Amino acid sequence: MKHAETVTFGGSHLDRAAEMRGDAEAIAGALVDPTARAVLIWRGKPLIQRTRPASVVRLAMDHPACEVADMKTAVFLGSEDSAPRFALDVSSWAPDDLDLSTLGGFLDPTEQHHPACAEDEVFAELRRTMTWLSPRDAELAATAKAVFGWHDTHGFCAKCGAASEMTQAGWQRTCLSCGAHHFPRTDPVVIMLITHGNSVLMGRSPGWPEGMYSLLAGFVEPGETLEAAVRREVFEEAGIRVGPVEYLSSQPWPFPASLMFGCQGEALSRDITIDPNEIEDAIWVTREEMLAIFAGEHKTVLPARKGAIAHFLLENWLADTLD
Repeated sequence: MKHAETVTFGGSHLDRAAEMRGDAEAIAGALVDPTARAVLIWRGKPLIQRTRPASVVRLAMDHPACEVADMKTAVFLGSEDSAPRFALDVSSWAPDDLDLSTLGGFLDPTEQHHPACAEDEVFAELRRTMTWLSPRDAELAATAKAVFGWHDTHGFCAKCGAASEMTQAGWQRTCLSCGAHHFPRTDPVVIMLITHGNSVLMGRSPGWPEGMYSLLAGFVEPGETLEAAVRREVFEEAGIRVGPVEYLSSQPWPFPASLMFGCQGEALSRDITIDPNEIEDAIWVTREEMLAIFAGEHKTVLPARKGAIAHFLLENWLADTLD
């Protein structure tokens, strides 16, 4: 697929400088490098400059907003224009007007402003703002969010249960008791553009906003190929057998830790039998109907969310640019 890496979070060729992670002296020097900058994460939300064109804020390491961060837990993101980039978790900061009603929800519209930051610099939900950002900024934000999300849920050794600590500049946890090493988790997920003639298969999960449909998706199981996962998931969810399957594109999806493998498959029939334990509904949508959906002119179905790989695959299907 010619446009495979233009998907949101598709990569910006950031130099991750992974060879530095195990060099404690080099990381210590990078932390005090005057060109070093920090990407701040507050409860999973990156600090962005929201005035369009929006951008991820890069603060000096001694900026007042960084004061609550523990530099021992700084995550080394890599090198940008030969300057070190780190991610800092500032979740211990508590804004005076914190609104908890939608925090952590499917789409959190709230923004938090740190008093030491510029007026248009706010912590904002990445799922809502991802299409505002450049490829480089999206990669930095997604990486920081995903790595801190992993640390938040993996504070104890999976082997012996003892406490573990951050090592390798944030890219590893080491057990203090048995010495086991643990690495950031990424869950492989297949998302499928399943077609039959001029139509594409769409489904919706319970709890989604009214009118929201997307491509079917599911986790890859141990010992399973991507192609086998596509066929299994489509049959489980919609009762449809799939023939030839091709890989198209991938997308890191830090909500919380998935890697989406976009695939194309050919359905062997149009007969839908949904599993209500898997999805709420599934429908065939013609190319003409999808054009109306993308234009916002369909009466009942909303377009796939911009920034998601489902929107990317459908957009390229409509444009006949999957090859």
